[in-house]
Amino acid sequence: MIAHRQEANVKIILVLSLIHFVGDFYNSFIIPLLPLFIDKFSLTLAQAGLIIGLSRFLAFVVQPPVGYIADRHPSRLFALGGPLLVMVFIPLTGITPYFWMLVLFVCLGSVGSSMFHPTVAGMVEPYAGRHFGFAMSIFGMGGTLSFAIGPLFISWLVGAYGLSAMPFSMILGFAVLVFLYRTVPVPQASTIKSQGFINSIKEIFGPVWLPIMLIWMVMTLRAYVSQSFMTFLPVMVARQGYSLISIGALVSLFVFAGALSGLLAGHLSDRIGFKSVFICAHLLATPCMIAALYLPGYWIFVFAFLSGFFILATMPLGVALAQKLAPGGKSMASSLMMGLAYGMGGLLTPLTGKLADIFTIRPVLAALAIIPLLTVVLIGYLFRKDLSPVTA
Repeated sequence: MIAHRQEANVKIILVLSLIHFVGDFYNSFIIPLLPLFIDKFSLTLAQAGLIIGLSRFLAFVVQPPVGYIADRHPSRLFALGGPLLVMVFIPLTGITPYFWMLVLFVCLGSVGSSMFHPTVAGMVEPYAGRHFGFAMSIFGMGGTLSFAIGPLFISWLVGAYGLSAMPFSMILGFAVLVFLYRTVPVPQASTIKSQGFINSIKEIFGPVWLPIMLIWMVMTLRAYVSQSFMTFLPVMVARQGYSLISIGALVSLFVFAGALSGLLAGHLSDRIGFKSVFICAHLLATPCMIAALYLPGYWIFVFAFLSGFFILATMPLGVALAQKLAPGGKSMASSLMMGLAYGMGGLLTPLTGKLADIFTIRPVLAALAIIPLLTVVLIGYLFRKDLSPVTA
């Protein structure tokens, strides 16, 4: 077992972040290409939302068992096999002739994404030293940065050569995977003593079930809002006549801002605690998202950036906070926030699409933009001193 150290192992943190980057890089291809898939297969907005919703549902189903197995049986299988599935099946969506095949390939890629997220997130803490919040934010930045660069890359590739060129993007991923195979360490075993999935959940989360539940609720609502915006804001601007490159840039700005804010949020959480960061981010997200929907011209790019900056800032903090509360099962704690929360938020995306079919996209997203304000009540209760000393 690796002894906990005061100073972070920067090399390992960066390698783990690279896994996050390469897996999510390919996973980021679908959203900016949704307008093309809608045209190619004559989809409704509800069907477009179904593509995203099913992929998130798999995160909901797959991540908790993977987190349990990863805690009990440390192996590099999930950390390396997950990105492999993503980098193979997501590019294949560009050449599929049928809608059902499109959904199948997206789902298989999502299974790969669900495999590596809890495992790799659970590996961060032993190498983080005393800078756990910041290290987790660097890890989170690997994913959010890939969602910023990936849409630009795939928009350029498809815009220049068409959807059929997507499989050629696998070449880059395979080269990175060879490097990761040579450098990724074997995960540590957890301290879980009880037998069985259910008993392990009771052992890990039983004493802290209430704060864990509150964090999960906040992270689920945050995920629902952010995923709805990332899914349907590009569709809205496509219908206004924006080019594919502009749509990719819009998605990239939204997510790149989250990469920056996640890093800043992790640094601030180590200095001033989690509470202030959570409250400020969620309070400021609402006006920025509403401005992005209603201000004309290039203001949409400015406020898309600010919307992503605030709504995505707390994503790595939710994972870090859950791991602090449940240190005996870091992968399972990560799976709750990166799988159950993210997956549950994504499961609601088809509902957003159905409502947008009825009421149009803009008013539906404007209503969803109010949700971060409502989560402040949950956040205030979560950080009560008598609830859990870890959350102070």
